[in-house]
Amino acid sequence: MKASAGRVHLIQLRETPRQRWRNDGGWTRELLALPGPDDWRVRVSVADIESDGPFSSFPGVQRFFCVLEGTGVELTIDGKSMRITPAADAVQFAGEATTICRMLDGPTRDLNLMVRAPRGAMQRVVAGSAWNPAAASCGLFTMAAGICRTDDATLTVPAFALLWFERSPAALTFDSDGWWLAA
Repeated sequence: MKASAGRVHLIQLRETPRQRWRNDGGWTRELLALPGPDDWRVRVSVADIESDGPFSSFPGVQRFFCVLEGTGVELTIDGKSMRITPAADAVQFAGEATTICRMLDGPTRDLNLMVRAPRGAMQRVVAGSAWNPAAASCGLFTMAAGICRTDDATLTVPAFALLWFERSPAALTFDSDGWWLAA
């Protein structure tokens, strides 16, 4: 992790190295893999999709996916198609599902949460509204710079960064655009 202050970690997208996909269809930036990259139970990444193709299979993993930038994609998950645009809610699906991605009109940038823990969640931030995570740990992925407030801290967060709390605060608010993540 790039920066930490006690039990809170800040990982900036621009400081995270890109990794080419095995199928050459895009790039991934792994922002978080806990407890580690080889044995993760929670993984947060940002993907740049450059071409149509299948998603990798992750049996036993709960996946969440949303489009951050670009026109969007059409995902076909176990034969059922859906369009996902930047305005759409996050999609949840099983990691072992056969998933095919087709770009709607050019490349996209996407946020991914994968959880091997009992449960996870991904939901859009409502600026200024309190979020009460039920999970043991949680995070905020920012689309724009802003202020995140918890019961005991006020944190300035840059755009395109992940703020990860090892232990979820009782409530969080953020004054800009982003996504709440829980695991």
